[in-house]
Amino acid sequence: MMNSQIQRLTTPKPYSLLGRPSSLTQIGFSTSVLPLQFQRQCNNYPQNQKKHAMRSTGSNNNGNVKALFTPSKTEKTVAVKGTITVTLPVIGGSFSINDLLGRSFLLELVSSELDPNTGEEKPTVKDYALKVSQSLTEAKFVCNFKVPVGFGEVGAIIVENQHLRELFFKEIVLQGLPDGSLTVTCESWVHSKHANPNDRVFFTNKSYLTDETPAGLKRLRAQELANLRGNGTGERKLTDRIYDYDKYNDLGYPDSSNPRPILGGQDLPYPRRCRTGRAPTKTDPNSEKRSLIMYVPRDESFSAVKTVGFGVNILSNVFNSLLPTLETALVDPSLGFPLFTHIDTLFDEGVNIPKPKDNPGFLKSVLPNLIDTVQNGVDDRVLFDTPEMMDRDKFSWFRDEEFSRQTLAGLNPLSIQLVTEWPLRSGLDPAIYGPAESAITTELIEKEIKGVMTVEEALQQKKLFILDYHDVFMPYVNKIRELDNTTMYASRTLFFLTEDSILRPVAIELVRPPSGDKPQWKQVFTPSFDATGCWLWRLAKAHVTAHDSGYHQLISHWLRTHCCVEPYIIASNRQLSAMHPIYRLLYPHFRYTMEINALARLQLINADGVIESTFSPGKYSMEISAVVYGQSWRFDTEALPADLIRRGMAVEDPTAKHGLKLTIEDYPFANDGLLLWDIIKEWVSDYVNHYYQDPSKVKSDSELQAWWTEIRTKGHEDKKDESWWPVLNTPEDLIQILTTIIWVPSGHHAAVNFGQYTFGGYFPNRPTITRKNMPTEDATEEELRNFLKRPEDALLQSYPSQIQATKVMSVLNALSTHSTDEEYLGETPEPSWVANPVIYAAYERFNARLRELEGVIDGRNADLELANRSGAGIVPYELLKPFSESGVTGKGVPNSISI
Repeated sequence: MMNSQIQRLTTPKPYSLLGRPSSLTQIGFSTSVLPLQFQRQCNNYPQNQKKHAMRSTGSNNNGNVKALFTPSKTEKTVAVKGTITVTLPVIGGSFSINDLLGRSFLLELVSSELDPNTGEEKPTVKDYALKVSQSLTEAKFVCNFKVPVGFGEVGAIIVENQHLRELFFKEIVLQGLPDGSLTVTCESWVHSKHANPNDRVFFTNKSYLTDETPAGLKRLRAQELANLRGNGTGERKLTDRIYDYDKYNDLGYPDSSNPRPILGGQDLPYPRRCRTGRAPTKTDPNSEKRSLIMYVPRDESFSAVKTVGFGVNILSNVFNSLLPTLETALVDPSLGFPLFTHIDTLFDEGVNIPKPKDNPGFLKSVLPNLIDTVQNGVDDRVLFDTPEMMDRDKFSWFRDEEFSRQTLAGLNPLSIQLVTEWPLRSGLDPAIYGPAESAITTELIEKEIKGVMTVEEALQQKKLFILDYHDVFMPYVNKIRELDNTTMYASRTLFFLTEDSILRPVAIELVRPPSGDKPQWKQVFTPSFDATGCWLWRLAKAHVTAHDSGYHQLISHWLRTHCCVEPYIIASNRQLSAMHPIYRLLYPHFRYTMEINALARLQLINADGVIESTFSPGKYSMEISAVVYGQSWRFDTEALPADLIRRGMAVEDPTAKHGLKLTIEDYPFANDGLLLWDIIKEWVSDYVNHYYQDPSKVKSDSELQAWWTEIRTKGHEDKKDESWWPVLNTPEDLIQILTTIIWVPSGHHAAVNFGQYTFGGYFPNRPTITRKNMPTEDATEEELRNFLKRPEDALLQSYPSQIQATKVMSVLNALSTHSTDEEYLGETPEPSWVANPVIYAAYERFNARLRELEGVIDGRNADLELANRSGAGIVPYELLKPFSESGVTGKGVPNSISI
C-alpha cells in the first residue's frame, strides 16, 4: 500500500496529446538540444499550459493576473538571491518543461511591516525560480529579487508551485538582505496549484506569541490557520493539509457482515481521530467506508526520503507482503507447536515460505533482517533473530522471579499497583457476574509468605502488590469464549515485596462468570513443590501473561500513546500558528504519528487485523480499550509522577528526589522515568518562561487558549465536562500540560514499545493469546488423564498457533526497530531554537542532561545491588536510555511515536 501510495503522489499524469511536433520551436527551443524525455513531454504539453508558460505572470487565488513587482525608477532596491532546495520524489524525480521555461515556482517575499502611508500590507516582491542544479536526491532553484530598501524585515515567503505535481521543499535561503542571510526552514510538501489554488505560506524561523505578531503578518497567520482547519465537509484528497476530527467509525466492514462498534460518543467514549470524509457504508450510514489508501494531512506523512528507509515502510511490508505469505505457507490456522524444540527452530531454521513469483527477491530486499534465502533457491525463509532475553538466559521465562521482575522492568511496567483494600472485591454487579469476593483469602496469603507477617501488617508496610485484570475482562469472558480458538478469564495476580525490593508472586486467581446453567467458577493457584501444582501454576501464569500482553498492547501502548496523542496533533495544527513558540516546541513530538495511526487503522486494529487475530480479546479488543478509556483515562494522571501516585507506587514527599518517594525503591521504569521527566520539565520550563515572561500572557494568548479548549472539548470530546482537566492560566499550568504531552510520545511510548521483541519475541514469555481452558475447569476425565500424562502438551496447546505466533513475532520485530534516521529526544534542535540564543542555550543544557542520564542508567545497570535490572542473565533496563543506534536495540527515546 505504501509504495503504491507514493507512486500515486509522485508520478505525473500523462499530458493529453494537444501539442504538435513543432510546438517546441514555436516557443523558441530547438528540439535537437533537448533530452528525448523533454521532447516527448513538450510535444504532449497542453496548449493552454504553453500559453501560460510564455507569459511573465501567474494566477492568484481568484484567477486574476498576478504581475511581478516592478519598483519605480526612483526607488532604490537591494538585490536578494533566493536559493530553494527541493527534495526530489523517490519515483520519477525529473521536472517538466516548466523548468526549462523558468516557470517552476513563483515566490513572493512578504514584509513584516505595514505600509506607513496606507496602513495596509506592503506589496510583495516576486520572482520565478529557475533550476540551477540537480542531484539524485535534491534540486536547487534560484530567484533574484529586487527588494525596495524600505521593504522591512521579511516575515514570510509565499510559494506557488506551477508543476503538475507536489514537491517537498526543504528550505529557502535569502542572501543579500540588509541584516544578512535568512534561512526559512520548510520541510513540507507544496501542492501543485493545479490541484489546489491556495498558495503555500512559509513563515521565518522567528517565533511570535499571538498578540506579538508583526502587523504585516497578522492576516497571513489567521488565513493559514483557517486553511488548515478546512470547512469540515467533503472527502479529503491525499494532497490536502486539513485537520479535523472524527470518531473511530472505520474499523469494521458492515457491508460484509463484519461490523465493529463506533468508538466515540456516549456509549463508548473514545479520543477522536483525523477526519477523512469518506462516504458511509451502505449497511450503516454512521460507519465510514474503508480504503486501502488512508488520508492523513500531507505534512503528517513521511517525506520522500524517509518513506524509503523509515520504519513505517518496514511495518507496511510486514503487513502487506510477509503476513499474507506466512498465511499461505502455514495453511492450518489452528496448528500449534508440538514441542518446545519446534519453537526454537524459528530462530535456528526459520519458516520456509514461497518466493513471490513476480518479484522473487522482493521480501529479502525490504526485510533483510527477517528474510533469508534457502540454499535450494526455491523458497525464502523467515528467520527470526534470537531475542536478547533468550540470548542471555534461555530459561529465564520459566522462573517466577523473572515473571515478577518484568512487572517493574519489562514491557508493561504501568499496570502493577499497590494493594490498599482488603479483602479483594469486584466492583461489578454480583447478580450478573457472581459473588464479588475474591477467593484469595487472608489465610492463603499468610501461608504463602511463610508467616513473616500478617496480611494487615503487609498492607500497612506496603508489601502487597497486584496485577488486577478482573473487572476489565470479566464482562467479556463469556463473549470471548464464543469465538474460535481462544479463551479468557478475569484474573488477579498478587505479589509480596521482599526485604531486598524484589517482588515474589504468591497467588493467581482465575475467574469465569456464570455461563448458562453453570455458576461462577474461580480458582486460586500458588507456586507449588508438587508436580501437578507446578504445572497448574505454569498454566495460570500463561493466562495472566496473555492478559497482560493484551492490556499492554490495547491500553498501555495503543490507547495511552498513539490514540490519545492524535487529538493533540490535530488541535495544535488547527489552533496554533506555525510561528507560535508552543507549536514549535511540540512539533518534533508529533512527527509521523498520524501516519502510523492510519496504518494501524488499516491493518493492525481493524476487524480481523493483527490484534484481533492474535490476541485473546479477539473482535472485542478495541471495544475493551474504549471501556477502559471511559472508566479510567485522565489527562492529569498521564503525567508520570501522578501515574505513580495513582497506582500507589509512590507518595508525594517534598524532601525526596523528584518530590516523590517510591514504594518499591528498585523500580527501574520509575527510577529512570522520573529522571527523564525532570529533564523534560526543566527544558519546557526554560522555554515557556522565556516566551511568557509576563505571566498574564498565558491567559490572554488567544491561540493558546483555543488550543487547550479544543483538546478538551473536541479531541477528547467525550470527557469535556470532567473536573480533573487542568486549568491554563499561568506559566506553571502550561509547563505541566506541555511536559505531560511531551512525555507521552517520548518516554512513555519508548518504555512500552521498543522492548516488544526483547520480551515478546520468544512468545512463551509473553503469549498474546491462550487457547485452552485450565484443565481444572470442567475438564473431562480424558482431558485430566492427558494433562497428568503429558502436562507439557497442555501448555503448548494453550499457546498461540504457529501462524499467530509468527505473525506477532514479525510485527513486534518491526515495531521494535529504530530506523537509520530516527530522531531522538534532545539530539537535534529545531531551526527556530537555534535562531534564538536563549532557547538554544537552554536546549544545549537539555542535551547535556540527557547525555548524563545515559551514564546514570549505565551505572545503575552495573550495580548488582539493583536486582531488578542487573544480575546473571538479566536484560539490563535500557528502554529509557535517550539515544540508540539503528535496529532492534531495546533502548532509545525518539521524539515522537514514529513507529
